[in-house]
Amino acid sequence: MVNADFQPWEGFFSESAYIAAAREDGVTTVGIFPTGGLVSGQAAAMDLADGTAAEMVRKAPVGMVATIVTGPRFNSDVDENTAGDANTANGGELSAPPASRAEALAALRELLADARFYATRHDKYDAGTLRGLIASRRALAALLPVVQGREPLIVEADRVDDIDAMVRFARAEGIRLVIAGGAEAWKIAPRIAAAHVAVLTGAMNNIPETFDRLNQRQENAALLRRAGVEVGLVGNAGGGADEETFNVRNVKYEAGNAVAYGMSHDDALRAVTLGPATILGIADRVGSLAPGKDANVVVWSGDPFEFSTNVEHVFVRGREYHDRSRQDELTARYRHLPRTNN
Repeated sequence: MVNADFQPWEGFFSESAYIAAAREDGVTTVGIFPTGGLVSGQAAAMDLADGTAAEMVRKAPVGMVATIVTGPRFNSDVDENTAGDANTANGGELSAPPASRAEALAALRELLADARFYATRHDKYDAGTLRGLIASRRALAALLPVVQGREPLIVEADRVDDIDAMVRFARAEGIRLVIAGGAEAWKIAPRIAAAHVAVLTGAMNNIPETFDRLNQRQENAALLRRAGVEVGLVGNAGGGADEETFNVRNVKYEAGNAVAYGMSHDDALRAVTLGPATILGIADRVGSLAPGKDANVVVWSGDPFEFSTNVEHVFVRGREYHDRSRQDELTARYRHLPRTNN
């Protein structure tokens, strides 16, 4: 339930066939985010460069991922209809999923309070003389950058009420907040901008897949940016994309759709370059062309958001890549089939 110390980059597969395909389509840096539980774990930014997973890490962690949406999204083995006692017998750790959004917020509030409590009393905790806390020692220690304002809390939320609740929660707790998903965020865009909350979202889908997204619209990203919100477009966001599949190369289509639905071309370009880099805290090294920054650069044959445009050069950390993806190999293999007598 509270997996704040989980670091997904440690399980990243550096030789995945998806990497060459993504890089071939102009993606040089990605964010990876865990799922499941009230607090899913830590997010990271990784460069799609050759090397081991550890060598690909651009910055880790870049934030803590959480969700206040109850139900199957928790991916818990605990019965979803059972309201769990937050202070269980196993040292006070939260073991069952909250039964409602309100209970999830209350648990998150207690979790941050316990992290602050632990920060000044970890010696007593180690000595076994401290009261039971809501999470493990490792989880509370991992949450310290959030409560100290050094890293954002990245919260999955689509319904406008959930987004508003998290904006007010972040203000009350004095923490930095990023909203992921944000299908209905456009409804309170000025409030989100005033709170300096960034949003990671898409622009491909206007069909509500859940009741939390009844007011989903493809103008969402444009309306948020117009209000002054820092927006990062997500390659896996559109069309019911499976988050388990690495479809980050679709980000150019998200950007093109955002332009079609009212976002300026410059804002769409920012939303796939400097915007995400700013949100993930790596804008000092990547996300824009400037002296002294790392050379993660893509050269296109034309407008990168047009279907007919091709990638001509891809540089990651100053090295040019000439990828041949699995799709390329299959195309070459079956382009000229042998003739048969049938």
